[in-house]
Amino acid sequence: MDDFEKHIRENKHLFDEHKVDKQKLWQHIDSELNTTSKVKTVKLWQSPILKIAATIIILIGVFSLTNLFTASNAENNLANQELKDIETYYKGLVSFQVQLVENSTKLLPEEKEEFLSFMDELDKEYELLKEEMKKNLNNEYILEAIVRNYKKRIELIENLLELINDSKKSNDNEGYIL
Repeated sequence: MDDFEKHIRENKHLFDEHKVDKQKLWQHIDSELNTTSKVKTVKLWQSPILKIAATIIILIGVFSLTNLFTASNAENNLANQELKDIETYYKGLVSFQVQLVENSTKLLPEEKEEFLSFMDELDKEYELLKEEMKKNLNNEYILEAIVRNYKKRIELIENLLELINDSKKSNDNEGYIL
C-alpha cells in the first residue's frame, strides 16, 4: 500500500488535469428540466370522471346512513306502538278491576291498603320497564316483561275479587239453610 500511495502523491498533478466545468454541468441539468416540464400533468381531483365517482360514493354513503337511521327509528316506532297498544288494553282492565276492589265493602281498609300498595309497587316496576324500553335495550324482552307485569296485576285483582265473591256466596248460602 505504501507504493500505491507514493505513486499517487508523485502523480498528483496528472489527476488534476480534468476539472469539472460547473457552468456546463448546470446548463445540461437545466436543459433536461425544460424538456420534462413540457410534459402535461393531469391533476386527478380535476378529472370529471373522478368527480362523478366521488359524488356517487358520497351519495351512496349519505343514503346508507339515512336508511340506517330510518330503520332504527322505524323499529323504535314499532316498539312504541306495541307498547301503546299494550298500555291501552291492560290499563283499562287494571283500572276497572282496581276500582271494583276499592268499591268493595267486603274488604277491610287494611286489606285494601295492602293490596293498593302492592299495585303501586307493580306500577313502579312498570315505569322502570318503560325507561328501559326508551334506552332500546332488547325491546322484545322488555315488552314481554311489561305484559307479564300487567298479567300479574290482573291475576292478583282477579284472585282478590274471587275471594270477595266466594265470601258473598258463602254468606248468601247461610241465609237459605233450612
